[in-house]
Amino acid sequence: MTDTSAATDAASRNRSAVRSLLRLWPYVRPVRARLFSAAFVAIVASCLGLVIPLVLKWMVDGPVTDRDPGGVWLGALALLALGIVEAVLFGFRRWLVARPLAGVEAAMRADLYRHLQRLPVAFHDRWPSGQLLSRGTTDLMLLRMFLAFPLTFLLVNATTILVGCAILLIQEWTLGLVLLAPVLPLVALCSVFEARYALVARRAQDQVGDLTTVVEEGVLGIRIVKGFGRHQSQSLAFRALTGRLRGTELDKARLLAGIWGLIMTIPELAIGAALVLGTIQVADGGLSAGTLVAFLSTALALRWPVESIGFILALCQEAGTASERYFEVMDEPEETEVTAETARPERPERVAARDRDGDEDEGGDEGGLRFEGVSFRYPSGEDGAASVPVLASIDLHIRPGETMALVGATGSGKTTLTALVPRLHEVTSGRITLDGEDIALMERRRLRELVSVAFEEPTLFSASVGENVLMGRPDADAEALDRALDVAQAGFVRDLPDGIRTEVGEQGHSLSGGQRQRLALARAVVGRPRFLVLDDPLSALDVHTEALVEAALRCVLRETTALVVAHRPSTVLLADRVALLSEGRIAAVGTHQELLRSSGEYAWLMAGAEADAGFGALEGSER
Repeated sequence: MTDTSAATDAASRNRSAVRSLLRLWPYVRPVRARLFSAAFVAIVASCLGLVIPLVLKWMVDGPVTDRDPGGVWLGALALLALGIVEAVLFGFRRWLVARPLAGVEAAMRADLYRHLQRLPVAFHDRWPSGQLLSRGTTDLMLLRMFLAFPLTFLLVNATTILVGCAILLIQEWTLGLVLLAPVLPLVALCSVFEARYALVARRAQDQVGDLTTVVEEGVLGIRIVKGFGRHQSQSLAFRALTGRLRGTELDKARLLAGIWGLIMTIPELAIGAALVLGTIQVADGGLSAGTLVAFLSTALALRWPVESIGFILALCQEAGTASERYFEVMDEPEETEVTAETARPERPERVAARDRDGDEDEGGDEGGLRFEGVSFRYPSGEDGAASVPVLASIDLHIRPGETMALVGATGSGKTTLTALVPRLHEVTSGRITLDGEDIALMERRRLRELVSVAFEEPTLFSASVGENVLMGRPDADAEALDRALDVAQAGFVRDLPDGIRTEVGEQGHSLSGGQRQRLALARAVVGRPRFLVLDDPLSALDVHTEALVEAALRCVLRETTALVVAHRPSTVLLADRVALLSEGRIAAVGTHQELLRSSGEYAWLMAGAEADAGFGALEGSER
């Protein structure tokens, strides 16, 4: 989704801004009293402005005609009082909405973040992070602005126009009809403008998301950009996106300028026609001068409510688009908890075997980590085409307290298999059990308390070293933290400026790759998990540090049931048995020595790994 604009144009044509904005009601409901109060105050303030022409009529037909200075001063004081009250009421309206709308924005942002944490990994694989960031920042800001200004003034301006038109017709209905003549053309123009502006507004907001993605990637990948000297190509890519966004914003400006020009011109022509006709009536004696002054003053007071229609419609369309984009994410289904009623039925051959052999106790074949007929394919693409299976009919049993090494060529499905254990992805068919319990029937929270993971690419957060490690078990004490750091040979943290309280910075880039990987390993073992899944956790370590980590890790592995993705023979030797994964299937299971004798593919993989390790050791000695 590098550019979502074209993909969403068709959907934007069929959506309704009103329908999208109505979905905000659950967030607005708690503060509705203050919003309605603010709208009422604004209506009163706006209608006070329509009283001013009536005061002018009284002054012209009364004190001015009668040459009464006292009456003129009284009228002037009345006008001043009306102006002050109107200003105070508008200020009061703003105070009424400021705090509650900030709360609405905060609640929506918190819900979005909470929802993002609960969405499956497959969703995050599809969506660029910049698109999600723009929905949580720019779009929510637009929605807050809409609730604060356009939403209120749609009601205020509509009420003001209706009241003003009634006053005009009461004062002089013939001139009132002249001013109302442009209503139908304006309604038609606004309808066309709304449809066109909706498409352009959606395109602009999607392009902002694309631009945010490029900026984020450029910042996070700055080492690659600098390392390969790709500043110019990155700048050209950024400039192309900004140029596209600039063109879209100019399209918005042209549409807004066009509708605003027409909305301003047509009423001005009507006012001019009413002025000419009214002046003729005053000259003929059919209309008083005060009535004409009041009529024209009322018409001029309605100029802003009418002229602001285009601006407010534009803001409403942008808010409707922002609401639609926000709920696009919120409508994505969260990770579901499978119940006993919806669980996959147990395989018939397994039921028959249990009936034949009798119940298996928890400490027997049922214990440990078991894969039963597990197959997996990634979710289909948007075109509906089925993806190629990554894993097919995986049957594997890791006994309680056993360490199983998972070996295979690049692309054989090792990382995917390990991701199925903590249910980062759901199996397509088959099942996985922990001590005989189907993980699909477990609450994810409980499952992830039982299973601890460390990935090949370590991810650290903008927090202290201690906070990053304790993500593995927040309630662990200082002794458990020290033990985990010792297992991972991460004693270097004690030499950092603030020890374990040292902030590691975004993505942990202030540390080396090996240091980050050791902290990730410490995070995995700090809680002494019953099941441990390690995806090549030592790949960034030198052979000497790796040997120290492996020696300490053996003590941990004796206390847990572990599945370890391994590429080096030294890591394989940590395991009791080895499973060879080839093209998404388990090709062989046995000890390291057994597989060296019986599997040519395994021997070939280990020979290559030993050669790489020897070359690395030689390089290290030469340095």
